[in-house]
Amino acid sequence: MMVDGVEDEEKWLAAGIAGLQQNAFYMHRALDSNNLRDALKYSAQMLSELRTSKLSPQKYYQLYMRAFDELRKLEMFFKEETRRGCSIIDLYELVQHAGNILPRLYLLCTVGSVYIKSKEAPAKDVLKDLVEMCRGIQHPVRGLFLRSYLSQISRDKLPDIGSEYEGCYTACESFILLADPELRLAVGLSGLQGPAREKDKREKERSELRDLVGKNLHVLSQIEGVDLDMYKETVLPRVLEQVVNCKDEIAQCYLMDCIIQVFPDEYHLQTLEILLGAFPQLQPSVDIKTVLSRLMERLSNYAASSTEVLPEFLQVEAFSKLNNAIGKVIEAQADMPILGAVTLYSSLLTFTLHVHPDRLDYADQVLGACVKKLSGEGKLEDNRATKQIVALLSAPLDKYNDIVTVLKLSNYPSVMEYVDSETNKVMAMVIIQSIMKNNTQISTADKVGALFELIKGLIRDLDGAAHDQVDEDDFKEEQNSVARLIQMLQNDDTEEMFKIICTVRKHILTGGPKRLPFTVPPLVFSSLKLVRQLQGPEENPFGEEGSTTPKKVFQLLNQTIETLYGVPAPELALRLYLQCAEAANDSDLEPVAYEFFTQAYILYEEEISDSRAQVTAIHLIIGTLQRMHVFGVENRDTLTHKATGYSAKLLKKPDQCRAVYACSHLFWVDDQDNMKDGERVLLCLKRALRIANAAQQMSNATRGSTGSVTLFVEILNKYLYFFEKGNTQINAAAIQSLIELITAEMQSESNSPDPAADAFFASTLRYIQFQKQKGGAVGEKYEPIKV
Repeated sequence: MMVDGVEDEEKWLAAGIAGLQQNAFYMHRALDSNNLRDALKYSAQMLSELRTSKLSPQKYYQLYMRAFDELRKLEMFFKEETRRGCSIIDLYELVQHAGNILPRLYLLCTVGSVYIKSKEAPAKDVLKDLVEMCRGIQHPVRGLFLRSYLSQISRDKLPDIGSEYEGCYTACESFILLADPELRLAVGLSGLQGPAREKDKREKERSELRDLVGKNLHVLSQIEGVDLDMYKETVLPRVLEQVVNCKDEIAQCYLMDCIIQVFPDEYHLQTLEILLGAFPQLQPSVDIKTVLSRLMERLSNYAASSTEVLPEFLQVEAFSKLNNAIGKVIEAQADMPILGAVTLYSSLLTFTLHVHPDRLDYADQVLGACVKKLSGEGKLEDNRATKQIVALLSAPLDKYNDIVTVLKLSNYPSVMEYVDSETNKVMAMVIIQSIMKNNTQISTADKVGALFELIKGLIRDLDGAAHDQVDEDDFKEEQNSVARLIQMLQNDDTEEMFKIICTVRKHILTGGPKRLPFTVPPLVFSSLKLVRQLQGPEENPFGEEGSTTPKKVFQLLNQTIETLYGVPAPELALRLYLQCAEAANDSDLEPVAYEFFTQAYILYEEEISDSRAQVTAIHLIIGTLQRMHVFGVENRDTLTHKATGYSAKLLKKPDQCRAVYACSHLFWVDDQDNMKDGERVLLCLKRALRIANAAQQMSNATRGSTGSVTLFVEILNKYLYFFEKGNTQINAAAIQSLIELITAEMQSESNSPDPAADAFFASTLRYIQFQKQKGGAVGEKYEPIKV
């Protein structure tokens, strides 16, 4: 049915255009021959096509524009006729003989335009006559288009200030003369009645005419003589009276919108009380939130345009008036959807932040009113309302670029309580991004606690929501953002920094096993940074009772890392224990460092079973232990013995070999003379050689070839390292023997070719040759080695 209606309308439009063009053709011919009578005859027939009621406003507009173009040509003809001596008064009377009222009025307006320009009669009288005559068209669509035509042709002939017709009318009279019937006719759109089944069609037609009404009012608002006093005393009250009295929701909505859009911002500001007073009188079904939001948006932009206008807002108490008006509207419309109320408060908050950025109490007042409205709603489920809440909460962040300022708004966290967990996450990400973008410093434990309460949607699961439903990449991005936030928290006062760390710890430990691997490491490193702050030449690491000391921080760290056991994340926990052991080493806390190593060893023995993870872990243990200087002989021997034992028990022989020769570094530390045991270094290297040899034999037994000599070349490089470092147990003979062993293995028939190993060995031999050529003590040392 709808398709058939559209097709019929297209046919009617095509027929109307065809009839209009045909009569326009004969009118042009009459114009060319200066035949006035035929020109009027065919122009009236042409304009009769506008009498149709079958077209929607959109289609009617196409027909109207074609007629409008033709009428401009007719107007030029009338001007030429008056120059040739034709009386404009006679012409004005002649067009009134047209048989139908609509063509007659179009012709009358066209001649009237020329009549006013001729100044043979006062513009006041002609304009008033035209307006009164146009009242004869009561059909809303045809009447609005006729009045649009009158506005267009008379816009340059209104008796405005500076106009050649000034003095004929006051500016106010000009406005009321044209606007009053315009508003009445716009209200008359509610008269587009018909069967209930055509309601949607009628509503669509009325919406299409909104732009036309707004355009006509905009033309009238350009009259310069309508100054603020006139607008305040006469124009606005008259217009609002028409709007309130019409009782039609669509007409009221778009007419209020027109008023807001077409008149200057300063007028709205100075007449705010009058304008806002009309809102509670509108029909309950009017979309007040949109109209009021647009008003506040215009005023916000006006305030942002220049600081010079801000005193005007203070003078008229704009915030107080808008706040009261919104309260009355929400109270009057008890069934207003929550979306409408939140939209109004969001617009008011934006307005407040632009006009009164220094008045946090105003912003908090708006948030408090929003909380009061939300309190009876529970969690929001409307997506559009949720988006408005996000806009409301984002506004202070965008304005102040400082979360510390936003945290002073006591009602800000309360608003976040009414959004679902997903929206809470979105808002938490917005807050964190704002902190990072502006490099905001949050330097007290209280503020950190308040911040983490705001972003709790990222810290822990809310409302029993399962994080299994969350996209893995999104989850990682969220938790990495939290980790970066933790790293940004800093205070030079060590006591306060310790409180911050404790506050963060309290929050992140509620995050569950999936979040802890992301949030514990940054907390650990922030704590280690605090330990470095506490290390001073005059400070006692054990400190005074009650004060923050490295030992106290390490106790907290030990408890924190233990939480990773339940994840489980043993590899991560082991890394963190070793980091803490290094920090304890720098603080000269041997018992603490030993305890961290003990925990790392327990993890290695009990929790890490994957062979690759074991290899990585043992090398981390060896590397960390090698850098430790705090241990006494007994503790160091215990830990070293354990490390070498773990190395020899790795699953794969090559891994065993590499771990064992790495242990040689535990017995030779360059900058510590008491930690240079050449004999034990040699024992480690010989043990590594035995393991490498065993690996060769296993390869030969299982694959029929001895495999690569890479392990032997690696051990040779270790021999060379300790040989250069002055280990007397490593002599040229041992190196020579190893070179010959490798050469023999490479030449063996059972050896499988390995270009990488060959290149590695060749490079090592070139290094030896290079050292021999250096001369002096180095050359002399390397001289016995034959390559």
